[in-house]
Amino acid sequence: MPEEAEGTAAVPTREIRDFLRRRREQIAQRWSDEPVFRTVFTLSRDEAVEAGKAVVDALAQVADAARVEDPDAAGFTTVREQLARMGAARSRAGLSTAQVSSELAALRPPVENLLVSDLPEDATAEHVRACVTTLSVLMGTLRVVVMQTALSEGQALIDRQRLQLLEVATPVIKLWDGIVAVPLIGTLDSARSQVVMETLLESVVEQQARYAILDITGVPTVDSLVAQHLMKTVAAARLMGAECIVSGIRPAIAQTMVHLGLDLGTVVTRASLADALGYVLHQLGVGIVTPGTNGAVAR
Repeated sequence: MPEEAEGTAAVPTREIRDFLRRRREQIAQRWSDEPVFRTVFTLSRDEAVEAGKAVVDALAQVADAARVEDPDAAGFTTVREQLARMGAARSRAGLSTAQVSSELAALRPPVENLLVSDLPEDATAEHVRACVTTLSVLMGTLRVVVMQTALSEGQALIDRQRLQLLEVATPVIKLWDGIVAVPLIGTLDSARSQVVMETLLESVVEQQARYAILDITGVPTVDSLVAQHLMKTVAAARLMGAECIVSGIRPAIAQTMVHLGLDLGTVVTRASLADALGYVLHQLGVGIVTPGTNGAVAR
């Protein structure tokens, strides 16, 4: 009995598979006029039709494997990139997730109508209902795949943009031959602290810098992890052959570092970026001359 039941359950999936393969062209033609295809594949209608055929082939493969409820079915693998492109394009056009989902749901009625007209006239109501239900489940799974893939692509894009913003927000400035500085403004977290370290070390190598100034005047506070990252940055710069000077430590940050028991004995600190630059120039043997009331005064 179990084997017989399993065989009976497999009949609708096989019928849907055969239907999709048989009516591949007609389904793709109908889909090519739907917004989710028409607005993405804009070069020609033929392009939209070909994209529709690829999706139909994927659905037929999923039905052939009797995995109509599985978004991870192998049949979807070949069209995931295309489906992601479709979902992402509609999102970029300003559509909400619910609207994109509604457009995908609109793909089902044309196929369902074609299926009902394609079934034998003597098919029982129960058989028709089973086939329509199977098709509905398969189309629902397609919607899930599109939304999952589009969301994953969207998150990947957000992550890339976030990293780009972190890099832009962490500029390395060449102040003098052999001197670079990183002026930090805003909240520091572990991710940004890591970017600071990588960016600074890359600049030390590119500029062949002997001194690196890490100015945190614009940083309101740091936590224990960020403080440790800063210390590691200083140590890493030293390993690269550059002396790292930390300037602009606020009282609250100084207290945090003391409470954490961080050893700053080997770290050169200065009250401001100007003081740090003056220290480094002095170390390089560069004289600084400032105008005074009775003429120029060397410092």
